Parts: sequence; structure tokens; C-alpha cells
Amino acid sequence: MFWLFLWQLKEYRFERFVDHFRTAKGRRLLFNPLLGVKLVLLGAALFVPNAVFFALLLYAVELLRKSPRPVFTKKIQVLAILLIVFAFAFGFSQTLVFLLLFDITTPLVVSGLVLGLQPFTVLVRNRRLAQAKAKRAMFPNVKVVGITGSYGKTSTKEFLAHILSAKFRVLKTPEHQNSEFGVANTILQKLTAEHQVFVCEMGAYKKGEIKALAQAAQPHIGIVTGVNEQHLATFGSMENLLSAEGGEELIGSLPKGGAAILNGASQKLKAQISKLKTAARNVKFIVAGEDVRAEDVRVEKEHISFTVYGVKFRVPAYGGHNAQNLLGAIGAARELGMDLQEIAKAAASMPLELSPLKVKKAASGITVIDSTYSANPDGVIADLDYLGLYEGKKALVMPSLIELGPAAKEAHKKIGRKIAQVCDVAIITTREHFADIKEGAGGSEKVVYMENAQEILEKVKGADAILLESRLPETLIKKLQGETMV
Repeated sequence: MFWLFLWQLKEYRFERFVDHFRTAKGRRLLFNPLLGVKLVLLGAALFVPNAVFFALLLYAVELLRKSPRPVFTKKIQVLAILLIVFAFAFGFSQTLVFLLLFDITTPLVVSGLVLGLQPFTVLVRNRRLAQAKAKRAMFPNVKVVGITGSYGKTSTKEFLAHILSAKFRVLKTPEHQNSEFGVANTILQKLTAEHQVFVCEMGAYKKGEIKALAQAAQPHIGIVTGVNEQHLATFGSMENLLSAEGGEELIGSLPKGGAAILNGASQKLKAQISKLKTAARNVKFIVAGEDVRAEDVRVEKEHISFTVYGVKFRVPAYGGHNAQNLLGAIGAARELGMDLQEIAKAAASMPLELSPLKVKKAASGITVIDSTYSANPDGVIADLDYLGLYEGKKALVMPSLIELGPAAKEAHKKIGRKIAQVCDVAIITTREHFADIKEGAGGSEKVVYMENAQEILEKVKGADAILLESRLPETLIKKLQGETMV
């Protein structure tokens, strides 16, 4: 079940699965004391009759350990049944030697089954996309807004869907449903003739995946929220990343008279603008920050205030970085026929829950800022800026970022520099790039490596605001949100 969980966590993508074992945590899965004990037992089982007793004791202890379990989707159910059949077919009533060998090689067995199902998965995916394209064509009057980028996709989707709902009947892709299956299933299961606008978030890990999504959804408007090195390791090159998350595939799929809205604050995306305009001459380009710009920006803990062409906006949202996400949403809403007064009124009623950050106030007065949904270099910097709005002692707890490829070292040094400006203590929970973060922070003693949950709790005691960043273990998150809030 654990190995199925890991494959599911990595979305059954070989590149992401392999990249996990480049981390210290991943290497410990393959090389650990428990594996050593099993290998010793394997040798003993050949000569010692009582070795079976020690094996049973070992597995009794192992079963008591809590390990993650996958979400039981249809695919996981099929894989689990195949594993059980495989185990019974080859292991039932066999020797302890065989059972130990089967257990030790479980990662290979599970991976073999997952990869063996991939051709079937590809066929099913392509069929679902073709069905979604056919259904989408049945509703030519539905306007579709496609949203891609390395970061800010979900926030922009939520902001735009909320604004448009004041005037239109809107469908949006559900949370965590921006892949081929997610988008196709949304179209097939939820799109109806009653909808006027479909706001479609589009994610990718490979070149060509955004193009496939755009062919199914057929967007009229494309929003590119920004580009950085997130998932560079899975894309293989910045060229491939820019093709997908940089907007080339999405904007290249827009029809004549369509509109492309780009985040002008993203330097890597801004460098792409001339290339994108050359490739899509019949598309209208709107650069957020230039063609539609926020002036007199004021950032508060629970609001962002700014003006756009003289119209005042005061939007409930956590963090000043959301101003750029809102500009993308404002640009798309204007293209769909809403005026700035309508947009400002709708934005003013935005629920704070739409912000990616989740902020909780403890009875003791401690503020816990939860940004464990996902992480990328720009997002961490933006979250640290938000943490800087709070008074008193400020703490950060985060692992190093993954899948950044050759850009990882400089990205972590940049995070270290921001930590030095904002935090009183920063706890890094993984060894990877800890040295880079500390170097970026000027070798500051406020940056420490800790993995033990109890030690982390002791270290953050007395903090007035704590930022939880990136994919932290669930047990640690619960302890930090629970024990720090009593």
C-alpha cells in the first residue's frame, strides 16, 4: 500500500517517481536498517529453522508502524487486486525464503505493475480526451478560459470564477483536477448547455500536455500566470517547460480573435512575450502590469487594495502577490464583457478561503499560516513577504523544494536571503539544499536543520506567527497546528 501511495503521490509519472530517490528521504526508503534486518533474516532462513519466528515478530512490529495509504481510486483498486493475486499465485504456501524475497522486492513488483499498466492508461486517457473534445464541441456558445503557468494557476482560477459568477453561469475545474483526466472528466461529467463560461486550470509535467488539454477544452482566452523552474527536472529542459507552462501551447491553440493574458511581473514569461506574439499574430495580447495595471497597492493581513484605471479594488486575500493573480482575472473578466465597476464589486465579496494560504488564529494568540498545498520558489518568497506583515517573533518550517533540476541551488539561496530579512527562526526539515539556504541567509544561526517533530515544537515555542511551507509530513502539520495552538 505504501508503494502504491508513492506512485499515486507522484501521479504515476516515472520521472517524478525516480526524482524522489535523489532526496535523502527517498534514499532511506531503499537503504535502511529494516532492510538490513530482512536481508539477514533471508540468509538465516536458509539454515535456521526458527528464523520464521523472528520474521513473524519483525512483521508484527512493522504492521504497527503508521505509513501513508493511497486514495482508493479505481486505478489503485485494480493495482491492489493485481498485487494480491500476484502474491497468492507465487507466494502462497511457499517457503520463508520466497516470502522474504517477495517483500524485499516489493518496490520493483509494484513499479513493474504500474509501468505495465501505463500503455492501457495512455489509451484510456486519449479516449477520454477525445470524448471530452466531442462533448465540448456540442456547446459552441460556452466561452472557455484556459489557465496555465508554473504557479498561481489555482488562485487565478478561483478568483476569476468567483468574479464571473456575479454575471454568468460558471463551471470551473475542481481542486487538484488540472491534468488530462481531471479536465476531461470535468467536461464529460459537469459541462452542460446551461453554462456560459468554463474556467479551466491546466497543469503539465511534459511538453505537449497543455496542447492536448487545449485541444479538448478549446479555450477562447488563455491566461499564463507566471514561469519559474518548478518541475524543471520532469520537463527535462527550460525549452520544454516554456512550451507548456510558458504558454506556447495554450496561446498557440487560441482561435483567431482570442485573447492571451500574461503576467508581466514574471521575468521569464516577460522574455517570452515577443516570441509568443510572433507565433500567434491573430490573438490579442494583454500584459498584466502594463496593459492592465494595479496602482496605489496596499497590502494588509486580510486585504489587498489597489486601483485599476481609477476604479478602486479592496479584495479579501492573503498576500500582496495575489494582486498579479487578480490582474489576470480582471483582464479575462473584461474580455468577457464585465466592466471594472462590476468586477470590483464582485471581487470585494471574495471569500478569504479562495486564497491558497490558510491562516488560523490560536486562542493563545499564535498565528499559524498554512501554505502546505504546494510550493515553488516564487511562492515561498511571496509567503515570506506575507509573514513579514506580522509583528513579533516569526518562524518558518519547510522542507527543501524538489524537482527544480539544475536551478535548485540558486533558488534555495534566494529563499535563504529572504529568510534572513523576515524570519527569527527558520527550520528546514530535509538535508537537501539546507546548506544552500543557510548560505543564502549569510550563514545565519537562525536557519537550522531539524527533522524530529518534538524538537521542532520546542524550537518554535514563543513564536507569534509560524509559516508552514510546502509538503510537510501530515503528523508534523497536525502537531504544529494543534500543540502550538493550545
